[in-house]
Order: sequence, then structure tokens, then C-alpha cells
Amino acid sequence: MKYLIPAGPGRQTPVGVVASFDFTRDRELWRWVPADVSLYVSRTDSVPLDDSFELVSRLNDPAMLTRPTREVTRVPISAPVVHYCCTAGSFVGGLARERALREAMTEAGAPAAVTTSGAVLTAFEVLGARRIAVVHPYVEPIAAKLADFLAEAGIDVLSSRGLGLESRVIGAVDYATTADLITGGDHPDADALFVSCTLLPTYDLIAPLEQRLGKPIVTANQAGIWATLRAIGVKAEGPGQRLIRY
Repeated sequence: MKYLIPAGPGRQTPVGVVASFDFTRDRELWRWVPADVSLYVSRTDSVPLDDSFELVSRLNDPAMLTRPTREVTRVPISAPVVHYCCTAGSFVGGLARERALREAMTEAGAPAAVTTSGAVLTAFEVLGARRIAVVHPYVEPIAAKLADFLAEAGIDVLSSRGLGLESRVIGAVDYATTADLITGGDHPDADALFVSCTLLPTYDLIAPLEQRLGKPIVTANQAGIWATLRAIGVKAEGPGQRLIRY
């Protein structure tokens, strides 16, 4: 009896992801990725969870990215691009530190490097969005640093709404809470709405809430994967999501 042997998977393009040690949305990242791309995820070293501002400040240290970047750029993975998947960890030190994070990944072997916060700024530029409504889960000191980062980049933040959560519990936020945060945090004059934090679940909310609000919604994980794939000429997937058109 003869058996039909399937052709098997085609050639895969590797993409490196350096996630913060507490990242829990791996599956969400994959939903923006086409079938011929594979994500190789490494994580930073752990840092104490007791103080949220101290946590993200430690994750903003370029030295934290050297080891995990090497893990995904060395043979046999040899990723042509590496994404640092952490929003607060890439904005808390301002534009200069965001640039230093990318430089650290490049020095560690990444041919191209992207951070979540840098990707968000690229998304705003592509969408022509300069006036933004922001929603986030952070405690106030981190929220203030987000406002500073966006202002430094020339973004006009018209409104900001947060959940006031410590970092250790953000991963438990569900779709219903995130949807309420988005709909309650919009501003009528905003060109787009930004959902900050890679720990918030957003994939299935983006398209329907864009239709409801009548404007683009840029989320941390969406922008990060979109910009990372874009850096190597690959189009992200996300039916009905405005950013994914570009």
C-alpha cells in the first residue's frame, strides 16, 4: 500500500524576538506572522517584580539584551532581524535609550534591530498620526515616562487613560477590560489610539474597535511585529487592521 507523503513545510524565514522575562503573550505575536516565518523567542534575565518602575528601568538597560540577542542570531537560527518586545522597557529612558537598545542588539549580532516603542513611532509616521489618544495599564510613574517619550518624539497626546496596575498583574488583564479601556480612552480629535504594553491582549479587538471608533488603533504587539517583519520586506497578517495595510 502506498502512502501519500506530504510536501512538508516550506522554507522558513527566522525572526528573532527578545521578550522581557515576564512576557506571556507569545501566542498573540504569532497571529500576525505569515506561515513562512518562524519566531524564535529568547527572554531577558529576570529582575525583581516588587517595584514596577524599577523593573522597567532595569529592562531599559542595553546590557540586558546582549545574551538573548546572541541566542537568536547565532547559527543555526541566524535571524536577520531581532525585535525587543517590551514597551515600557524601551520607552522609559527616552529616545536616546531606545536608540541605545537597538545599537546593543546590533552589536550583539542582529543585522537589523527593532524595539516596541520605536515600532510604535514608525506606525504613527506611516499612518500620518500626530495627535494620539493613549491607553495603558501602568502605574503613574511609568505612565509619565510614556508621555515624556511621545512628547520627545513630537507626538501630541490628547488624552491618556490607565489601569494603574503593577507590572506583576498586568498579564491577567482580559479582552473585556482591554476593550473597555480602549473605548473609554478615545479622544474625538485623535488621529489614532495607542494601546501601550505588550502584556495587554489586543489582536481580536483591533479591527472591530477601529470600525466602532472610526480611526486606527495601534497596539504594542501589533506595531512591534509589523515593524519587525517590515524591516525584512515581509508583510504582517491581521485582517481588517488598518496598520497592516502598510
